[in-house]
Amino acid sequence: MKKVCSIVSLLFILLPALVFAGGAKETSAVAPEKQMTHDELVAAAKAEGNLTIYTISSRTAKIGAAFEAKYGIKTSTTQLKDSEMVEKTSKEAAANLDAADIIFCQDGARVYPELILAGYVKNYVPSSQASLIAEKYQDPLVWEVCNKVFIYNNEKEGQTLTNVWQLTDPSWKGRVQMKDSFQEGINMNFFTMLTRDDWAKKLSDAYKDLYGKDLVLTTKNAGYEWIKMLYKNGLVLGKSDTTIAENIGAKGQPQQLVGLFTANKLRTAKDKNLSLAPSQNVKPFSGFFYPVYAFITSNAKSPNAAKLFLEFSMTSEGWAPFDTIGDYSPKADLKNSEDTISFDEWTKMLVFEDPQWCAENRAEVEEFISSII
Repeated sequence: MKKVCSIVSLLFILLPALVFAGGAKETSAVAPEKQMTHDELVAAAKAEGNLTIYTISSRTAKIGAAFEAKYGIKTSTTQLKDSEMVEKTSKEAAANLDAADIIFCQDGARVYPELILAGYVKNYVPSSQASLIAEKYQDPLVWEVCNKVFIYNNEKEGQTLTNVWQLTDPSWKGRVQMKDSFQEGINMNFFTMLTRDDWAKKLSDAYKDLYGKDLVLTTKNAGYEWIKMLYKNGLVLGKSDTTIAENIGAKGQPQQLVGLFTANKLRTAKDKNLSLAPSQNVKPFSGFFYPVYAFITSNAKSPNAAKLFLEFSMTSEGWAPFDTIGDYSPKADLKNSEDTISFDEWTKMLVFEDPQWCAENRAEVEEFISSII
């Protein structure tokens, strides 16, 4: 049995006085700065001379190159994994080192207590972009949204999955794959969201819709019950979404397989000779959205360059490297040109991560999953 270290719970004990100020465009312990014009911001950014970025995606470096070419500000980009990002950013901010000025990070369950509540990052929404971003995505700023969807092998037949409870049926035993949630925080956040009352209710209703009877609980609620039944039905846990996509999409298989993995794997399906298609309108969800948050660090030595970069990255020119299937901007004018399904349509089909809920409840879900595997 895996041991779960509840860092999140410890942080909530150690940081009771810290609160997350919602609704503000810029969250900081100091008085808000005077709003600069664009030209004033450019001048201030150039005076700082350079910019350092930490990111979870290699494609951010392409934005950095375009930014440097446009403004002449030397830009350095470092790609980090989720856990490395949180640990490195927090340690460097605590020591006030000359490190990252802006970060692009994921895994709200750790970002919320260890970076936001700890005061190591500042929320900033460029005023030129704010009117095009729904308020719910502004604090913390959701820069990008990625989706993990139930993707199936469509070589011999179309979508057969219409209700997630089908995946717990004996006929689906061993036919469902996903990355181990203990190896990827966003997957664990997805499971955690299912235990929230609203999603548990949707799961309960979906069970009755499929079977015509009420769900008999052996756990706290329908979210926990679905997780338990999914694992008990032979859920196959992989180490990477790439490998899972190749397993699911391989041709010549006797039965249709389904995997919960990033939709961006659909980009390379044709080149790899894979048969893959995303499930749509599955009750009560077809997968989940996970946000990529953007923050200016509390120890930023080039805060104005960071602000200018963030503004640039939210324009069509800056966003271009991320205009691919599986990546979506919550900004109304940045449409995904590769996906026939819009961001708004996906939001109706997917579970969205609430960082505070995940931070406060993930440890319990981790312990629960440890007890059933």
